[in-house]
Amino acid sequence: MREILDPVEARLRTALGEPDARAEVTFLGTDRIEVLRFVDGDVVRYATLGMSAHPMADPTSPLADPVKGPRAELVLSVRRGSADTDQVLRPLAVLAASPQVEGLVVTPGASLDLGQPLWTGAPFSSVLVAEPGGLVEDLELAPPMDPVSFLPLLPMTPNEAAWKRVKGAGALQERWLAEGTDLRDPLRASVRLD
Repeated sequence: MREILDPVEARLRTALGEPDARAEVTFLGTDRIEVLRFVDGDVVRYATLGMSAHPMADPTSPLADPVKGPRAELVLSVRRGSADTDQVLRPLAVLAASPQVEGLVVTPGASLDLGQPLWTGAPFSSVLVAEPGGLVEDLELAPPMDPVSFLPLLPMTPNEAAWKRVKGAGALQERWLAEGTDLRDPLRASVRLD
């Protein structure tokens, strides 16, 4: 496992700098998930470490391949100062453990719902998984293993999540862009959805 997670952590450090804090969460029957915190000016980024230790497997497949399959870590970026976003550490670890616990394959365009706010007072209880490669480049692993993708998470309000279910991820992202939505604002209101 360390032969995968050490290079993953090195990639995160190369892209985001040195973490200023880290937390560990272990769920019954799963490997440990860490969440690293990186501060860059007025933006704080939280990145999981441990989700990529095993490939994600299709829950309908009778046998999970222990080597091949998509691997990923999650990255959440928010503005500092207006909310206690450090409370997101455990919820992020829950999302990162979902492939092991629930057999989910986390891909861009997917919604991940916690059923509770990401942090106290947060207007978000779910996130949209965005396309990888912008902030942290994929990490190639030794064949036949698939590369590790670093998937950005975009917090969604309940209204946005419901609208996304009907219209799709692309339509929601277009609406955010058209309205100039600051997706890093930890207290932002829902985008206009008419």
